Amino acid sequence: MGHKKQILTAEVANKKLRRMSLQVVEQNYNSPQLILIGIKANGIVIAKKISEYIKEVFTGEVIVLELSMDKKNPLTINLSSDINFNDKIILLIDDVANSGRTMLYALKPLLEKLPKKIQTLALVERTHKSFPVDVDYVGLSVSTTTDEHIVVEVEAGEVLGAWMD
Repeated sequence: MGHKKQILTAEVANKKLRRMSLQVVEQNYNSPQLILIGIKANGIVIAKKISEYIKEVFTGEVIVLELSMDKKNPLTINLSSDINFNDKIILLIDDVANSGRTMLYALKPLLEKLPKKIQTLALVERTHKSFPVDVDYVGLSVSTTTDEHIVVEVEAGEVLGAWMD
């Protein structure tokens, strides 16, 4: 473990969340509803921030759900609400897209229905992934070596920043 290097301050992280929210609204402006699914734990904080920013400019309904899984063994996935995703627009949200594995497994319950569109959002993404997941909305792309870790720190519903070690 080396020393932590800050790659995002709280202020810059929030600017990026606001920018991504506007991009989401631009891409989905004529939709009556958006379903945001935050991956526990930090992804939920980010989903809630994104939903606040989206609601400032989006006229449709915004629903936020929580998705929980064991990231080491992601075969069991729980959603906070069992709603019908058929013909819906879904935004899957996590704090960091490392290998792409978490997002790929998180898609499984969504693909058991017939959503109209699934998009992905991450505050920070690594440029190299082990799984074929493309992140549609990215706050910051970072080139890292495989032994470097990216951590997004959240507290009391706020993003404090992101570090690499």
